[in-house]
Amino acid sequence: MKKDYIQEPARKTRVLARTDVLVVGSGPSGLAAAIAAAREGVDTMLVERYGCFGGNITQAMVESIGWYRHNKTVESQGIGLEFEAETLKFGGERREPQSISQVVEADIFKCVADQMVEKAGITKFLHCLGVEALTEGNRVIGVVTESKEGRRAILAKRVIDCTGDADIAFRAGVACTHPPKSELEGVSVSFGCSGVNRDLFLAHVQKNSGNLSQWARETTGKEDKLFSPYLSEPFDRARQNGEIPEDVLTGGYWSSLTDTGEATYMNMVYMLGLDPTDLKDLTHGEIQGRKQAMAAIAALRKYTPGFEKARLRTFGSSLGTRESRKIVGRYTITGDEVRNQAVFEDSIGIFPEFLDSYGVVIIPTTGRYFQVPYSIMVPKSMDNLLVAGRCVSGDKMSHAALRQMMCCSVTGQGAGVAAAVSVKRKISTQNLSIKAVQNALKKQGVRIE
Repeated sequence: MKKDYIQEPARKTRVLARTDVLVVGSGPSGLAAAIAAAREGVDTMLVERYGCFGGNITQAMVESIGWYRHNKTVESQGIGLEFEAETLKFGGERREPQSISQVVEADIFKCVADQMVEKAGITKFLHCLGVEALTEGNRVIGVVTESKEGRRAILAKRVIDCTGDADIAFRAGVACTHPPKSELEGVSVSFGCSGVNRDLFLAHVQKNSGNLSQWARETTGKEDKLFSPYLSEPFDRARQNGEIPEDVLTGGYWSSLTDTGEATYMNMVYMLGLDPTDLKDLTHGEIQGRKQAMAAIAALRKYTPGFEKARLRTFGSSLGTRESRKIVGRYTITGDEVRNQAVFEDSIGIFPEFLDSYGVVIIPTTGRYFQVPYSIMVPKSMDNLLVAGRCVSGDKMSHAALRQMMCCSVTGQGAGVAAAVSVKRKISTQNLSIKAVQNALKKQGVRIE
């Protein structure tokens, strides 16, 4: 009879390192968590499965991390804003086309993140994948990693899961929600183009400017006439002429153009029905996404003024993913709370009323914001483990805000400070005084109310 498993022999796993706070994953939440913890004076370690820090910023080339920002937007004033400020210092100044923010170009941000991590004194390992949680009873004591050195263990007093998919929490036995594929947000393969006639393209955009109502199914009304760098005409024409299938390339966005004619971030490919925790789906998404990206470039060359001589510049290094598992935390924040300026006693930061998922788009142009509670990062059943980023505890509609990269930096900074305070006070993450965490966050310049 065929078995669907093998029995591995028991073995000893060498300890790679020991630390106070271990952060797994270095997207906006992981970077913010590690930097915040290190600034609190505890030994901090950051492990990342790829060869650079930054997550979706550097892997999926999502450079428009502040595209929601307008004159009346209220921000948390935390490490997320430092990402933009440090990029500006690094010579990465370029305006984002639909907001008052600037772009954070992927390759430049790799260097910015390196610099921020090193300045904070963080011990770091790239090319190091966290594959298993180490537990004693109901508390996490470290993580098992896989790398070129083989299987190794990192022991830590506190662990922060910033994997995006709650990988460490899930493997520690933390209860998670996981919507079926048919309900998940889509995945993307981003790409960049060179050879764009910048002046000709921008003149075309000015004459045929798009707005949010072209693609948003639900808004508050105030968003409908806001400019959006959304392109659908070239793909509509390509479909009409039988050049691309009916069910692909419905439209997408450009972010910014360099003076030399490079479109550094094109978000034109959006694929539904794929689960970022499914190996077959990840493989299909990467390959199919590249095919669609090449078809998008062909349509742009044929039907978009300024793109006649455009060619592929680069692909994102990994799929851009938006949704998978979420933990079941001590508290689950709701979409109604996000949309109604919710206030929480255990706030670790604020985030503007910005939602963008499932066709719902709310842009923070009126000064409204909600508070982000500590308890959505705390698993119910596991101690000394915090979770930050898009996989915190929330319902479907709150995810439209919590998944945003700037909001991920808010939960990341909150988790980093909380873990550090927990270590210094020798109090578990379940029993930690929120006032002590809030005071430390305020000292780091975070607005929590």
